[in-house]
Amino acid sequence: QLVESGGGSVQSGGSLRLSCATSGFAYESYCKVWVRQAPGKRREGVATIDSGGRTSYADSVKGRFTISQDNAKNTLYLQMNSLKPEDTAMYHCAAASGACSVYSGGDYYMTGRNFWGQGTQVTVS
Repeated sequence: QLVESGGGSVQSGGSLRLSCATSGFAYESYCKVWVRQAPGKRREGVATIDSGGRTSYADSVKGRFTISQDNAKNTLYLQMNSLKPEDTAMYHCAAASGACSVYSGGDYYMTGRNFWGQGTQVTVS
């Protein structure tokens, strides 16, 4: 199970920190992903972090967003700074038993068994 929190409404230039609390699987061994989807747009990979702590980011968020995790708490985070209106979307966390990564353009892949959260809304005005 994955449960996101921390979304909300913020003005352009503001910050939010999303959290994803997990349970029911071997968190440390999974690759974790943040994905977002705005109405009428394709689902876009935002950032990933693997079991070794290696990260990848879409170019659209690089330098503004930071993915991190607390293995002791089985929790994934996404620190979002310098938010822009185009960051408005539903943000989902996900975990993959295999590999995961996001490409510069926002395409992403996840292999193996996947778990998904329901999402948390981020609105930037």
